[in-house]
Amino acid sequence: MKKIYSANNLMEAQIVLDMLEHALIPAQLFNQHAQGGMGDIPFTHAYPEVWIIRDTDYERGRKIIQQYETIPQTNTIINCSVCGEENPSNFQLCWHCGNGLETATPQSPSAHASHKNIEK
Repeated sequence: MKKIYSANNLMEAQIVLDMLEHALIPAQLFNQHAQGGMGDIPFTHAYPEVWIIRDTDYERGRKIIQQYETIPQTNTIINCSVCGEENPSNFQLCWHCGNGLETATPQSPSAHASHKNIEK
């Protein structure tokens, strides 16, 4: 196992985890409950982390994450064609059901944005 990503929040970590699993890269999320320990432990130790299961998937996983990070931040939203949930238009997968958003079209502005962090 190898750590590939450290996120600022749980939602961001889940998005990366879903993207990796969508690419058939088995991964696991750690520290999803560690935020309650902030103050007692250094805040950087409480960040949610995504670890890949097979070390051989590391480079392919890094490329997927780097591609995700280069997607420009936007204020538009798209609705999932399967569940109808609103998603920021820079999402590739629906946060609610995991469906691919490739065919959805952007709609009205929204205040959604995300910050991304890749492990070096």
